[in-house]
Formats: sequence, structure tokens, C-alpha cells
Amino acid sequence: MEQPLPALGAVPGSDSLLGRAIAEVFAGGDLTDDLPADVREDDVTTRLLDTAYQHFCRIGIRRSTMEEVARRAGVSRVTAYRRFATKDALVKHVIRREFRRYFAQFLTEVQQGSTAADRVVIGFVSSLRAIRNNPLIGGLMITEPDVLIPSIVGDGGLMLGTVQRFVAGQLRQEQHVGTISPGVDVELVAELMTRLCCSFLVTPSFVVDLDDPEQLGTLARRFLTPMLNG
Repeated sequence: MEQPLPALGAVPGSDSLLGRAIAEVFAGGDLTDDLPADVREDDVTTRLLDTAYQHFCRIGIRRSTMEEVARRAGVSRVTAYRRFATKDALVKHVIRREFRRYFAQFLTEVQQGSTAADRVVIGFVSSLRAIRNNPLIGGLMITEPDVLIPSIVGDGGLMLGTVQRFVAGQLRQEQHVGTISPGVDVELVAELMTRLCCSFLVTPSFVVDLDDPEQLGTLARRFLTPMLNG
């Protein structure tokens, strides 16, 4: 009897699949380079990823099995395991593909801002809404919070650290071109922004409507953008 797919951060003391997936997305490069070269872009690999995504969205990760994903994709278990050697590998590829899509959307939306403050506001609102509204990531936060949330806050800081470094890099670029004060401590500001966003993602709010972009934008302009003044 095949065991269900494990939680994203199921192994005590290990970094989470979610943290590793996000780190790999931010690092750039080919996200399929750990697959056999002859199957990275083939139809079967794509079908397995699409099927796994749909299955995870429908019943969650914990109850899903590699056998069921393979059956629904119309392939044998041997074929599935040739492309994804472990269950963890399949989950990781599905998760990081979703974050790659989110990341591409995030960069496109942020570029629409005409000032550094605008870009911070857009980035904050876009991050919360894109993740919360994602059928897989947002759905897991509601249906299987004990699967997803520990991988965000209990992975030794891998995920938060990865996002913080990315935000700090974006702020450093703004500082380099003179759009934010040279006195801004970009590392600390990025830390505060990342932790605030993470807190809203993992903990329901009875004060802020996280599904209201206007309210989120107002919050960002009132509390986040002043940090750009040094």
C-alpha cells in the first residue's frame, strides 16, 4: 500500500520542500535540471505536473499518492517514478512551478509602479493576493494549514530568509539609482516587510480585509513606504 505524500516540511530538523522550492525559483536557472535530460520538457512530464497540481488542489497533498497521480495522468507508476524519483520530488516540482508563475506575475505588476513607493505598495498587495488566491497554495492554507504553515515558519528561516534577500536586493537597486534614501537600512526594511507579509499570510486578521486591495494598499502606504525615507 503506497503511503500518502508527506507534508511539505515533514522531516524534523530538515529544510522544507516549500523553502527549497522558493529558493530555487529566486535563484533562477532551469527548474527542471534535476530531471533526466530526455524527459524535462516532454508531454508526459507536463501531464504529470498538471495532473498532480489538479489533484493537490482537489483533495490536498496529504491524501494524494503517486499511484493516483500516475493513474489520473494515464501513465504507469514506473513512468512517473522515472521522471520524479520520489514523492517529495513531484511535490517540489509542482510547488516551484506555481511560485515561478507567481514570481513572473509579481515582476510584471511591480514594473507598473512609477515610483519606489508605488512599487512597494504594488508588491505588497500583489504578493498577498496572488498567494492567497492561488488554488494550490491558498487552498492549502485553508484546508491543510498544518501541512503548509510549518514549512513557512518552521524551516529554520529558509523561506523567510530567501524572500528577505530578494526584497533587500530590490530595495538596494532602488537605492543605487537614487529612488530611495541612501540612509535606508535595506536589510532591516526588507526583514520587516517580509515578516509583515508572512504574518498576514499565515494568521487570519480580524482588522484588515486581506481580500480588499484598496485596504491593503492604504496599509502599505501608511506603514511600509515611510520606511523608504531612512
